Amino acid sequence: MSTKDKRLEQYRKSYSIREGWPLISNVRSDVDNVVVIPALAESGHLFETLESLSRNPGAELGRTLIICVVNNRAGASPEEIKDNQRTLDILRRLVEGRKGDWIDRDTSLAPLLHNIMKSTPNLGYVDASSPGCEMPDRTGGVGLARKIGFDRALEIFDYEKEGVKLLYSLDADTLVEDTYLSAVRDYFEKTESAAAVVSFAHQRASSRAEEEAICCYETFLRSYVLGLVYAGSRYAYHSIGSTIACTVQGYTAVRGMNRRKAGEDFYFLNKLAKIRVMGLVTTTKVYPSSRYSNRVPFGTGKKVEEITNGMTKYYRTYDPTTFVILKKWLDFMSSRQGKNTDGIIGEAKKIHPSLGAFLEENHFEEVWPRLVENTKSPEALSRNFDFWFDGFKQYKLIRYITVHEFPMVNMVSALEKLLEMMGEEMPIPPNQGEVPSLDNQKMVLDYLRHLELNNERIPRSLRRGKRANNK
Repeated sequence: MSTKDKRLEQYRKSYSIREGWPLISNVRSDVDNVVVIPALAESGHLFETLESLSRNPGAELGRTLIICVVNNRAGASPEEIKDNQRTLDILRRLVEGRKGDWIDRDTSLAPLLHNIMKSTPNLGYVDASSPGCEMPDRTGGVGLARKIGFDRALEIFDYEKEGVKLLYSLDADTLVEDTYLSAVRDYFEKTESAAAVVSFAHQRASSRAEEEAICCYETFLRSYVLGLVYAGSRYAYHSIGSTIACTVQGYTAVRGMNRRKAGEDFYFLNKLAKIRVMGLVTTTKVYPSSRYSNRVPFGTGKKVEEITNGMTKYYRTYDPTTFVILKKWLDFMSSRQGKNTDGIIGEAKKIHPSLGAFLEENHFEEVWPRLVENTKSPEALSRNFDFWFDGFKQYKLIRYITVHEFPMVNMVSALEKLLEMMGEEMPIPPNQGEVPSLDNQKMVLDYLRHLELNNERIPRSLRRGKRANNK
């Protein structure tokens, strides 16, 4: 049995969800791709997402199974449960291939359902909503829903067949381009990546206030990742659930998706980035929703709601000085690992006192000797340090410095400085005031999106994975 086979078998035995929540599907062909879509009260959006998937080429759809995990906890609201039952009823009819006038009776969905039925040969669903099938109140949420879908996908693949087996993560309100399936597969077939994130752009909002909010929020996300790129971080990528794709080998190597109710995407990617440098698929895009939501305590929907209620307060981001400190620390640790613990903390304090204080609070004096003792080469030590000082700890450092030394600053001012440090210029004139016009905000956001898609403009020394081991 190969190492890959052993890892898959070990995952199935020890970490996979094997009981309950069966997959109902109409798989008609060999499957190389599985798209997993959690859905909670999403009957108004899920079928738009499925219809956008149905526009992908027939050859790609023929090798792809789409799994919708319709879910709620036992304590869900009556409205959510009713909506989920409607979704399940429609999915059941689609999977069974039922024809007839039932589609046309739902005038709002009829055009979408006709296209889905005509173009999507492999469709499935998991009922984690009906009485007796609900997810547990304590652990139920989007993380568990994704995990159920991915774990069911592992049972579908033909592992005797050559070729990479891919898992795609989407949200029920995220639209895709007709190149989505092929572009992601092409990326993995040409690289040795274990995981990648797909380029994204939020959908247009339904009101000017929401448009300003989502523009502000996406700009904030991109400013943070751009800062990580400047610092040379291994973890410089966006953590958005609907942008994730990974191989089966990558999935099982990190023991699968976690069960978190929110933030599951961040922690999942954080583990995957420790296997190999995170990939970036720039030849297609996904389009997450920009709508309000208070379903989870953080995330796009919640942040859009907060920003809409206080635009000036939220048009801020991290002071670029925090990323300068991070960069100096990462550069130092990649080149000066021979020092003892006290010497390293002393150098960290020279970079900035807050860095030294952060390391002491995170028990670096205990961690570093263990890393040194358990590694046999400088390369392995560098890798193990990267694994310890991961995306979560880097985020905690940025937050620590922000709270204790350098508070958040105006978004435009921060981006001007950060882009200047990277040899770029802001696409709008200076002196824009506290919050630029919406047109200028969009211009900045479009520029940041373009910069991601054309990362050859970023100096080679600053590109992702500069100091990261590929394995």
